[in-house]
Amino acid sequence: MDAHKRDKVGLNLAGHDFEEPATAGRHFRFRRILGITAASLLLFSGIFVNHHSVHLHRDCKGGHEHFRSDYTALIERKFLSVPSTASALNSSRHYAARPHLAGSTEDFQDAKNVLSFFQRELGILAPSTDPIFDAGSLESRQATLSTTSTLEHPSAWVDVYYPVLNIGITDGISLAILDSDNQPTWIADLLEDGNPEDETAATYNHAIPPWHGLSAGGEATGQIVYVNYGTKDDYDKLVEAGANLTGKIVLARYGANFRGLKIQGAEQHGAAGVIMYSDPRDDGSVTVENGYLPYPDGPARNPTSIQRGSVTYLSTYPGDPTTPGYPAYPNVSRIEPSCLPTIPSIPLSWANAKVLFEQELGGIEEGRKLNGKMGSHLVKLTNDVDNKVTPIWNTMAAIPGRIKDEVVILGCHRDAWVAGGADPTSGTVSLLEVVRGFGALIQRGWQPLRTILIASWDAEEHGLVGSTEFGEDFSEWIQAHAVSYINVDVSASGSRWNVAGSPSLAHLIKRSAQDVPHPTQANKTLWDARYDSGPYTGAQDAEFARMWTRSNKVREGVSDSAVSLRPLGSGSDYTVFLQRLGIASSDQGFGYTPTDASYHYHSVYDSQTWQERYGDPGFHRHVAVAKNLGLIALRLADSVVLPLNTTQYSLELHSYVDTVVESAPDGDILPKLDELRRAISKLQESSLKLDVEKEEAEKEFRKVIRRIIRGRAGYHAIGRIGNWIKVLLGYPSKDVSELGRHVDRKNVWDIVRDFEHQHNVCRQRRSGPICNLIEAVARVRKINQKLRLFEQGFLAEGGIKDREWYKHLGVAPGKYLGYGATTFPALFEAVIYDRNVTLAEHETARLIKLIKALAEQLNA
Repeated sequence: MDAHKRDKVGLNLAGHDFEEPATAGRHFRFRRILGITAASLLLFSGIFVNHHSVHLHRDCKGGHEHFRSDYTALIERKFLSVPSTASALNSSRHYAARPHLAGSTEDFQDAKNVLSFFQRELGILAPSTDPIFDAGSLESRQATLSTTSTLEHPSAWVDVYYPVLNIGITDGISLAILDSDNQPTWIADLLEDGNPEDETAATYNHAIPPWHGLSAGGEATGQIVYVNYGTKDDYDKLVEAGANLTGKIVLARYGANFRGLKIQGAEQHGAAGVIMYSDPRDDGSVTVENGYLPYPDGPARNPTSIQRGSVTYLSTYPGDPTTPGYPAYPNVSRIEPSCLPTIPSIPLSWANAKVLFEQELGGIEEGRKLNGKMGSHLVKLTNDVDNKVTPIWNTMAAIPGRIKDEVVILGCHRDAWVAGGADPTSGTVSLLEVVRGFGALIQRGWQPLRTILIASWDAEEHGLVGSTEFGEDFSEWIQAHAVSYINVDVSASGSRWNVAGSPSLAHLIKRSAQDVPHPTQANKTLWDARYDSGPYTGAQDAEFARMWTRSNKVREGVSDSAVSLRPLGSGSDYTVFLQRLGIASSDQGFGYTPTDASYHYHSVYDSQTWQERYGDPGFHRHVAVAKNLGLIALRLADSVVLPLNTTQYSLELHSYVDTVVESAPDGDILPKLDELRRAISKLQESSLKLDVEKEEAEKEFRKVIRRIIRGRAGYHAIGRIGNWIKVLLGYPSKDVSELGRHVDRKNVWDIVRDFEHQHNVCRQRRSGPICNLIEAVARVRKINQKLRLFEQGFLAEGGIKDREWYKHLGVAPGKYLGYGATTFPALFEAVIYDRNVTLAEHETARLIKLIKALAEQLNA
């Protein structure tokens, strides 16, 4: 029992007659009844909602009947009326006005600006001293832990972590082609031109060096070898062709896999250094060859743009490379990193890369062939970086719910490689619009059923550092309380709405997206925007077109009635929540298609001007994402039965097995999978039974409440709360500002807080509407616990072989992908990469054990 429960006095129900206690005073009786009734109806206040046009709805898969009250619709309408394009545009112009690299002075100022925003919008009285706390301090611990214990009003604070980061030293980063005397015949300028038509780019084109975050410092000299994307498949093909990469400088184009894994592959094949460049072939139709002018004169790529970015081995572990699995407190003990490159690398513009192709590899067309051809001269690469412990600042806000021990978490990172007009300012803008919407509801008297935690993460760009450190810091608390993590990163960088997440969230996300209007097309919804494309047409590189088609074939081949989400790999802040802590997670935003304007990712041209001109003119997509994020959060926070669909999840597991079978290079390597499939089928049966229980429990909950209303309506005090209850049940409602006016919120959960004790008392007495209510609440709470813990059932203590930081055996970033997801990753890798039958059998047994335990958990 926590301290908050121990401090409550006079709340024991034992010995009281719940029907009509003759010896108790009238005020005391009313207070008891008021507390219990209000508590349960607060639980009831956000009934699991669906389309605004229906009152009762049944999911097509794994659902139950969900009831919607006028109260819920009113709350959602109030929220949806708040996010605006004018506000979004104003915020974007503020946060994308200058660089804000993690750990910089500007980053710290932005952390404080977001803190002030949270305080202002959520009605938080700013203390005399800024609430900025070193991670691990009593103040930092209390700020988070109090959200599920003693917190009564919204709060906001900043946690400071101390990871090892680095920054490039401009004068020490160089690239040159050497002659036979080792003298440079060509030196790359390594500059973005800063065209004055883009004011931010012109002002700050020299502000941030062109370097890779957490790259290795050093010097490398060798011949150039082109490796295409530098994927495992690309390196394998080169080896098969007889190429020897030892001592060579690898030239790889961005795309297909995480940039750090390009270096990891190069290291494994003996390369001395890596150069990465942006190839216009990956811009689809929008190229100069197709007649489009380069930015800022047109939508094609500015040839001088340079993509910065982290080069950690993301699929090994994210976060501070020196503190894997534990938080980066001040003066913490650190280890030698195992997720960082040991050979130097630099990013390069297309303008400079083109010179390498022309002078060293026989021209652009010839040089782009994956044949292992070596450059004709030596190339010298130098990368100078400053590695140091660097403070970073996570800005947090909490809105306490009436159920203290369940938390919905929303987050977006704040740091950028330069100004970050799309990444991450567009996501930050959408998150801030959600906060404005929640603030407007709070001003009108709303309090969420469950606590909502909002995060502006720092140092995501260096390797998901801020979110990972928080997750490692508060791992036990998160696993004990978190219902779901909702992520946004880039909310607007193209025309197609992309969404990915845990299968249990699929129905919720689809319904919410169908309740948000399409940002630019009448009579359509956000859900329809999954198929949108850009306005620019033209021929595309054949290899790129095939790759794009493959990566999108699942999306294009499904019917509109389907609800499956793409699984989450890595590359953003959901990683620690889903794949280490087992919290159902999602990510969304409008992204690039081959017919959109070229997106200058991590470049000085990812700017406010580009965003207003090409990314999201009018900022309608920013707002659509904000509305959807808010609806998802509201429905998670205010639903009686959590909108987590275990049946959808269990139905998808057979396809995970199918992927392993279809990908196996040799059938002899496959273990016997019949028992695994039987375990999955049993899990599906258990989940379907839980669906029935969910529906029956919610119906019984409503029935009990109606009986209490009918039985107690004669008393004046109960009449007052009864009127409020009727609002929640869908009767004609007053203005939302009336909500909660007559409720003693401090004592709302006093009586029903200790469910086990009160439940036992009621089982002994078996009488009275209050006992019926407590029984109904306990039944719902038990179901919600099963739903909340379902994702955690896929966690294994030993994690995934060779990258044990990742605990989730259902999904993880692909070992050689980073960004992309692999389902049943430990089994998949044992079959596909290790080709080890014994290991594959072991991984199959681990999955069977987990899935059987999940079925038992649902049946309990």
